[in-house]
Amino acid sequence: MRSIERRYKNIEKKNPLWSSYICFSNTIKKQKFSKQIISKWFTKLVDKDDYDRECKLPLLRYLQELSNGTEES
Repeated sequence: MRSIERRYKNIEKKNPLWSSYICFSNTIKKQKFSKQIISKWFTKLVDKDDYDRECKLPLLRYLQELSNGTEES
C-alpha cells in the first residue's frame, strides 16, 4: 500500500510547516483504510516526537474514525 506513503510525501511537500502527525491525518482522511494499514504507516511515517507514547492507541482509534469519515470536519 504505497499510496499512503506517496500521498503523505505529497502533503508533506506542499505543507512544510505541518507536523508529521498532521500530514498523516490529512493523508488518510476519508480514505477508508483498515486499522492494520493505519497502524503500520503511522509507525513508519509519524515522527515519534510528534505524539506521546501513552497516547498512541487513542490516536490510532481517532485516525481510524477519521479514515472512515465518521469524524466531523
